[in-house]
Amino acid sequence: MKYIDPHVHMTSRTTNDYEAMQKAGIVALIEPAFWLGQPRTEVGAFKDYFSSIVGWEPFRSSQFGIKHYCTIGLNSKEANNEALAEQVMELLPLFALKDNVVAIGEIGYDDQTKAEDKYFREQIELAKEVGLPIMIHTPHRDKKNGTLRSMDVLEEHGVDPSMAVIDHNNEETAKSVLDRGFWAAFTIYPRTKMGSERMVEVVRQYGSDRIIVDSSADWGVSDPLSVPKTANLMKERGIAQEHIQKTCYQNALDAYGQSGNMKESDWSEGVNFDQSVLYGGNSVLRGQEPKKSSSDIIEN
Repeated sequence: MKYIDPHVHMTSRTTNDYEAMQKAGIVALIEPAFWLGQPRTEVGAFKDYFSSIVGWEPFRSSQFGIKHYCTIGLNSKEANNEALAEQVMELLPLFALKDNVVAIGEIGYDDQTKAEDKYFREQIELAKEVGLPIMIHTPHRDKKNGTLRSMDVLEEHGVDPSMAVIDHNNEETAKSVLDRGFWAAFTIYPRTKMGSERMVEVVRQYGSDRIIVDSSADWGVSDPLSVPKTANLMKERGIAQEHIQKTCYQNALDAYGQSGNMKESDWSEGVNFDQSVLYGGNSVLRGQEPKKSSSDIIEN
């Protein structure tokens, strides 16, 4: 089976992760713009980071047979530095229309401050202007109220629920998100947020319509193989193949394919790559023998 991981921060991961993901059946991924673990202090840091996820990272991903997309946005945590946030907002339109950008995100709330609300709303309007879906980060603290508030704001701005993915859901928020017509994404972390065992029960209870499984793997304790591992557990627990295929592949394609930049044809015949090719003079190989197809990677 083929999988899409529609929320994984590959900037924080290694080439070994890419190889393991490809062997596990992941054919495409989405890398949302996010917080790097410590505050950025200058707008140039954002510019370089955005440049990386629309340039270097798609190249690195392609070298392991995986199609790379990303989202562009000012994350909620850093929205609280308003002087810097104003400068970042000027950058966003320059990157929002790049070829591999499939949404504005991840945006929303962290501590639910006035500044977060301000820049959340501005980025919603940007998404509407450029015709992109929106990826919502729901807060780790006071998640239920933050999730409800996020949906209220989206509706205030006239966003069609089909154009917004509410991420980092749990059992407390799932029903509200689905009842209001939004896409409901679930982050699979080993011990926090939503584990694979709990995810199986969510699908058993709600089915697979508008439900998306992702890993959100980043610089912390996390697993870039969460999507295929959860799919395998669903199969073991008797979840129908149709539900597995929708939650671990098709729904992500349907949601983010609305951007016009994500198409199944991008990977259906395999992702073209040649590991002997350089990017800015750089190679991912460090002296290893170049490979030129996904089958080469699998065989090795």
